[in-house]
Amino acid sequence: MASARAGLAGFRTMLWGFDEEWDTGLASGDPLGFPGYAEKLDGLRSESVRTGLVTVEGTPAVLIEGDFDVIGGSMGLVHGEKVVRAYDRAIERRLPVVIVTRSGGARMQEGMVALVQLARVAAAARRHTAEGLLSVAVLRSPTTGGVLASYGSLTDLRVAEAGATVGFAGPRVSEAVTGQAVGETSHHAESALAAGLVDAVLDPAEIPGWVAAVLGSIDRPLVARSAGVVEPLTVAEVDTGVEEPAGGAWAEVRAARDPNRPSGMQLAAMLVSSWVELSPATDPTLRTALATVAGHRVVVVASDRHAGTGRPGPDAYRLVRRGLFLAGRLGLPVVTLVDMPGAEPGAESENGGIAGEMARTFADMADLPTPSISVCVGEGGSGGALALAAADLFVIQEHAIFSVIGPEGAAVILERDAGAAPRVAPLLRLTSGDLAELGIVDGVIADDPHSVVAVVEGAVRSAVGDGTQSGEALDVVQGRRRTRFDEASRRWLV
Repeated sequence: MASARAGLAGFRTMLWGFDEEWDTGLASGDPLGFPGYAEKLDGLRSESVRTGLVTVEGTPAVLIEGDFDVIGGSMGLVHGEKVVRAYDRAIERRLPVVIVTRSGGARMQEGMVALVQLARVAAAARRHTAEGLLSVAVLRSPTTGGVLASYGSLTDLRVAEAGATVGFAGPRVSEAVTGQAVGETSHHAESALAAGLVDAVLDPAEIPGWVAAVLGSIDRPLVARSAGVVEPLTVAEVDTGVEEPAGGAWAEVRAARDPNRPSGMQLAAMLVSSWVELSPATDPTLRTALATVAGHRVVVVASDRHAGTGRPGPDAYRLVRRGLFLAGRLGLPVVTLVDMPGAEPGAESENGGIAGEMARTFADMADLPTPSISVCVGEGGSGGALALAAADLFVIQEHAIFSVIGPEGAAVILERDAGAAPRVAPLLRLTSGDLAELGIVDGVIADDPHSVVAVVEGAVRSAVGDGTQSGEALDVVQGRRRTRFDEASRRWLV
């Protein structure tokens, strides 16, 4: 496979090659009469972007490919016109768009005629998005300026080549304008990943497979860490001297929190055949991905209680909302695997807007135009967990729990003593049986991973209208997300 320093033409050839190339005869005038520009144009063999039809592992797509070797990859009139036409052809043919960038800003020699291309290509990208079509970008080195500030940042998913320069202003421009040297915290692929600006940073040899997995052409399996090699979530253990009743609520709490119990991420690894994650570096307690379940594309949100405190912060919910938007736009079901003690309550989370992000997640789940499926596979903690569980199908494993507040927190409020948690737990009616009696869940499923897989696979088939589901599969009734909780609420009105 091509090395990181390979030229863009080699990169293209190694990936796909054009089945047909478009608009090769377009040429630009010299709108500013810029000194020497007409002669430069006369010497060009091609423009700073090439567009056309390609095939990615059997999937047809429109390719938009920038070339830094042509006037620094800058976007002038012809560059913009070719990109706009490419998007419009993708819409007409109902095709995904793949962007490969190695480009700079608006072309200085064309002035405002070049600058307005940013608005044109951004509008074209948004038209493609509005049609429910998928797009993906490969950011090579360098990707800067007007291309990054327009269509390069408007794709559904983005991958950056390891070590690539990625930034709105190039490092030299940034240092000249600000008077400060660019450090390790910006302007490169790895810092973009840490900031959640790209979804992956990969070596060049890995990028073709990643793009193909995004398009659904091939599978990209998920490999989850086992609980034995990560630090499990620490939960305050209490010693009250009170003998716990066998099978009581506190025993269910302990079972749900057992470090050896499979996490949402571990169950996701068993469930999906393909997993392309969105911005995994932002908050690892909630992982969101474009995935494949039972042969169907879905968006999966999985809790990872072994990551940090296991409590998601505002960035995690922002990422979930991005996944919900993607699912709704592409017409994909959503699957959530819930296992968390609650949302992160600390100062950083508070100042980051955790309450607002949870509220918007509730609203986005309610507004989701596609079916949704949720399984509580461990601990469902307060509103942070319910924001992911307000789904059309909501089931819980037998020894999982879901509660308005954790037993320790309730004990502190009621008795000013966290050690009273075992006595307080039964009052909260948090067991799977309690939740079924209250009408909060649609069903209780067996407490083994294979049951989760079987139920979710059957539910996905039901959601997409696949007639292959078994007779025991739970149907997904769109709109049940609202009526279930309405019915449970009205039961207790007096």
